[in-house]
Amino acid sequence: MKILAAGDIHGDVDLARELAEKAEKENVDLVILCGDITHFETSVENIVGQFKKKNKKVLLIPGNHESNATIEFLAELYKVKNLHGYSIKFGDVGFFGCGSANIGLFQLSEDEILNLLKRGFYYIKNCKKKIMVTHVHPEGTLMEKFTSFFKGSKAVREAIEKFKPDILLCSHVHEAEGIEEKIGKTKVINVGRKGKIIEI
Repeated sequence: MKILAAGDIHGDVDLARELAEKAEKENVDLVILCGDITHFETSVENIVGQFKKKNKKVLLIPGNHESNATIEFLAELYKVKNLHGYSIKFGDVGFFGCGSANIGLFQLSEDEILNLLKRGFYYIKNCKKKIMVTHVHPEGTLMEKFTSFFKGSKAVREAIEKFKPDILLCSHVHEAEGIEEKIGKTKVINVGRKGKIIEI
């Protein structure tokens, strides 16, 4: 399975178009959008639609720039899957996620983040490969050092240690775009605005 994952689009239609073209060119099976798709709830048009025009399957979660209601609206409008607190399987690869962050207009408590990840994980726990998708990065990572006010999430870290996903895809810290690191056996990737191709 080939995935294009990106985050922090912030309503940039040109960027969404470029990412959709990349998804087509790379012939990916799936596009994952790791939150902050809009810019403070505005600029919702022509973002998700760019990927649907290319006939791509899309999973998405809210960031701290939009509410889950906005993401639900986009998911329903474009017939894509909101992974916030949910999961989905493609063959023996399971995806589960939690959007929002521990900062910003649409923040969640650490307990809420952990509970939503736990709920999603339950349904894919027997999959051969497990991919966790969040907006916020885990606490105690290199990514955290790139920002003085975006603290990593204790709950995301705890979920990694407890559920041991093969990969965590996140965004949130723009300055840490493209960074890959390990927590135990989990590869943690800040997919960033330019997007990252991942092969499972």
